[in-house]
Amino acid sequence: MSVVGAGSADDELEKIAEKIGELLAEKGCIVINGGLGGVMEAVSRGARRKGGIVVGILPDMSAGNKHLSIKIKTNMGHARNIIVAQSGDVVISVGGGYGTITEIAIALKTGKKVIAVKPPVTLPGMYVAKSAEEAVNMALSTLSN
Repeated sequence: MSVVGAGSADDELEKIAEKIGELLAEKGCIVINGGLGGVMEAVSRGARRKGGIVVGILPDMSAGNKHLSIKIKTNMGHARNIIVAQSGDVVISVGGGYGTITEIAIALKTGKKVIAVKPPVTLPGMYVAKSAEEAVNMALSTLSN
């Protein structure tokens, strides 16, 4: 499951992302994200706390956040957004900015389901959830359809 969101986020978005990470890990999902801070670090922290595996698709050769299980150092900058969006069966978006919007657009253009909590934009085909629990439930239900 790919989880996307801003590299810097407020407490509310971080709490939502952390809960999403916990819930995904409890369901046995591998969490894929951009590997840096903000939403990415929060979802990583939540997933690791529950024993989950977290893959960080990093934009450069940096170490990424400390909660990553696997680090893929792409040295591709923002182009790595395509990899993040395409690596998960479903994309869950939490808040975000321009980078998040590109990941959402790529996912939608290629037929991936996108579930968003507090999205920066609402695009046709995107599902909006009101909570971390609803987002994870919606994402998991799309896998069985």
